Amino acid sequence: MQRFVNDPDYVVEDMLKGFVLANPEVELAKANDHVVMKKEKRNGKVGVITGGGSGHEPAFLGYMGEGLLDAVAIGEVFASPPAQAFYDAMLEADTGAGVACLFGNYAGDNMNVKMAIQMAEDDDIEVSSQYVVATDDVASSPKETKEKRHGIAGGYFMWKVGGAKAASGASLDEVIAVAQKVVYRTRSICVGLEPCVIPAVGKPNFEIEAGMMEFGIGHHGETGIRKEELKNADAIAEEMVGTLLEDFAFEDEREFSVMLSGLGSTMLMEQYILIGKVLEILKEEGHNIHKVYVGNFVTSLDMSGASLTLVDLDEEIKDLLDVTGNPVGMKNY
Repeated sequence: MQRFVNDPDYVVEDMLKGFVLANPEVELAKANDHVVMKKEKRNGKVGVITGGGSGHEPAFLGYMGEGLLDAVAIGEVFASPPAQAFYDAMLEADTGAGVACLFGNYAGDNMNVKMAIQMAEDDDIEVSSQYVVATDDVASSPKETKEKRHGIAGGYFMWKVGGAKAASGASLDEVIAVAQKVVYRTRSICVGLEPCVIPAVGKPNFEIEAGMMEFGIGHHGETGIRKEELKNADAIAEEMVGTLLEDFAFEDEREFSVMLSGLGSTMLMEQYILIGKVLEILKEEGHNIHKVYVGNFVTSLDMSGASLTLVDLDEEIKDLLDVTGNPVGMKNY
């Protein structure tokens, strides 16, 4: 498979170089070239950071910006950033009001964030020990152990709401509380049609046979709920919506924000075909739609597929989502 790369072992370094050159409002930390941060800091504001493996662009570094993230620790492709990178991101984001770390629920990230928090506490940096992890992927663990679920595209809403709350002048505890509330009210599901290729490997890291799809596939190719024959777009949308609504188990009508994210190589044409049916089903079920997001928000290299995310809104979450943000990876969105 042909790619615009130089050395496959240095795709992350080359990407970061291009990213900061293209977005002059951010820069690499002087102490760590795998930490990207906003140049402009606001003293006395709670710092909001995240981190994770590369290959999910525009996540994670693309969501820095006004009302969003202040610094991001960047890992290699599909690999957690080391503890030092998380720690350095905390240092860069700290302006005296503490730092909230909002990240996806993966073993490596959990371990390294905990180590970074201990390092920060040793240096008297206030990082909430009640950090927040996104757990929106309903396929990654059953409801009985939902705290073990992974974070996928739903993490966007955690960053958006947490960042907006911090920008309002809220305390660290308040930022943590609203970010955690969004996590509790967010569900996602992925469907994969074709595998992705890690540049340094040069071949797919898993298989989806022709004429098949994998329902519930993870963002790194983790095994999904089932493999089944490829259905048409409307039938896939019905299966995705049905799975999320069943997991929510609502007994009344709700108001949602809805995100349909491509996984890397899915055309916008396909995404709009899917979202059309998704919205039709939700409205038929009596639910209201506050805002719809369509595009590549959290990807998986060049995987063909899509993720669907529903956020069960309350007034606080809705108001914070409506605060204008300016993520550097999605200008003026």
